[in-house]
Formats: sequence, C-alpha cells, structure tokens
Amino acid sequence: MKTFAPPLLPSIDLLVPTMQQQGYAVLSATQVSALSGVEPATLQAWLPYWDDLPPDDYLRDGGRYRRRRHGSFVVAQQQVQPVPHRPHWQPVEYNALHGGISRHFAPLQADLVQHPEWSRLLVSLTQAADQLYGARTWYVEAHQFRIDTTDGIGRPTPEGAHRDGVDMVAVFLLQRHGIKGGETRVFDSLQPAGLRFTLSEPWSLLLLDDAKVVHESTPIQPAELGGFRDTLVITLRRDHFLEA
Repeated sequence: MKTFAPPLLPSIDLLVPTMQQQGYAVLSATQVSALSGVEPATLQAWLPYWDDLPPDDYLRDGGRYRRRRHGSFVVAQQQVQPVPHRPHWQPVEYNALHGGISRHFAPLQADLVQHPEWSRLLVSLTQAADQLYGARTWYVEAHQFRIDTTDGIGRPTPEGAHRDGVDMVAVFLLQRHGIKGGETRVFDSLQPAGLRFTLSEPWSLLLLDDAKVVHESTPIQPAELGGFRDTLVITLRRDHFLEA
C-alpha cells in the first residue's frame, strides 16, 4: 500500500504563519518536544496508558474497533484546571453519525492528568492558540483513542471528513502496530483542495484550524494479528464547551 510522507514544518518558528496561511501544520516529534518543553522520553513513557482504554459503546455502525477515554480542562493564563468529569457532546452539524448524543466515556487516568508534564503539554497548545486567535480562556477536551483491527477493519473517523466545532484540534500519533492504512486527509473547508499523508513517527502532530479545514483518517486493516493505532486528540475552544 503506497504511503505519502507528511509535510513537516521546516522550522518550529514557522508554526503560526503556516497555520494562518493554510489552516494546518504537521510537526515532528522533535518539534513537539521543542514546542511543549516535554522530553521525548516522558512522552514515550505515557504509552502504557493506552493499553487501559475501555470500549467505545456509542459506535452506531455496530463496530468494536474503538477504545477511548475523555477528559476536560479549563486553561487560563497558563494555569490548567481539571473540570469535573462531564460527557462529550457534538451537534449533528459537526458529527452526523454521533452528534446530538451525550456520550459518557471513562475519564483519563489520574496518574496521567496529575503528571506535571501533562499540564505543560496543554499549556503549550493554548499558547499557540493565543497567537492564532488572541489570548483568552481555553476550554480543552482530551481524548485517548485506540483503533484496533478486531473486526478486520478499524475506523479512526467513522463520521467521515469533518470539523469538530472548536477552534483548534491537535492530533498526536502515538504508535502504529501491525496495521496498514490509517492515512490522514486534510481538505480546505471552502475548496476541493486537499492533502493526504500518513503519520507514522511516534508523537508527531497534526495541528488544525477547525474553521479552515476538514479532516479524516482512512480505515486501518491488519498487517499482523492484533494491529492497532493509538492517538491523543486535544481540542481547544473559546468561550465554553460544546454542551447539549
């Protein structure tokens, strides 16, 4: 299966102008570390948390291929405040498949949320958002995902190409194991122009301006028994969380 290399930023200094110009940017793991101040070894040490994700019981296609956890935070003036556990909700305008449902997922693991570098990672994303949209309070949701090949095919985005109804979306690729597929596709929201590539480096990052682009990931198939793809998706929204 042919794959296309991601269009990595030439320099982390070009992050904001690149986002302003095209609505997305792809960062290497080294650039993620430089942006966040979190050492690569620390990020890699978080991977075992993805071995402990409960099944997603809300899949309307009847699949068993997605496991996840979810958490919410408010970040203001570089201070991270966890929010009492709450459901994840999107309107049908942004998620035609699962929109309009209050989805109650298991919370993020306490050890992960309480790790000081976790807050540093969230703050680094809000600082980038401040540069793009102006300094403000950010309402942040974090999603741990594992897509596996239990049913032969796993669908990272069963809703198809979509926006999330937020301001900025960060998609971290944590690991790919024994799979093929899982191609990332980003499209201009107002034109047919688009880009396709495969994230494969652990802790590489796709950063999206949700108003300017739509995105999706193609299904994965097993290349060996027990194949899976792990991601961390963090969304940032101004003013308030999306609520039912």
